[in-house]
Amino acid sequence: MTAWDIDPAGVHSVLSRTRTAAKGLAETGTAMQGNLEEAASAAGRLTEQEFGPYVTAGLVGSALAQFANHWNRDLLYIAKRTAQSLNGAGQATACYVAGSLEQAANAQQAAAKEPKVDLPGKGEAGRRTGGR
Repeated sequence: MTAWDIDPAGVHSVLSRTRTAAKGLAETGTAMQGNLEEAASAAGRLTEQEFGPYVTAGLVGSALAQFANHWNRDLLYIAKRTAQSLNGAGQATACYVAGSLEQAANAQQAAAKEPKVDLPGKGEAGRRTGGR
């Protein structure tokens, strides 16, 4: 970065609105997880028997579980990338206002790094990772 020309009040305004939107997105994601679980449970089972601590899910329940498993990593990536970007922009702007352009550049570079997404479990065979 050779030249910076930042409007701190403008950055604050944009970050504030974006954080509000991101919070809504996070709340929607949380609600979706609960709704998927409820829908899978309400869809019934293949059998009425329970095998140990597990219940045999019905076809719809199984499909909903596969859907959730498929998209969880991507949704977590989006959440982490959004948080990292918002925090980095805020930190870089604060450093800029304090007159530390080197720290501002470092904050910007750190925010641009690929977020790491760790999910519990054994992994996802066959899923593309693409750095995520």
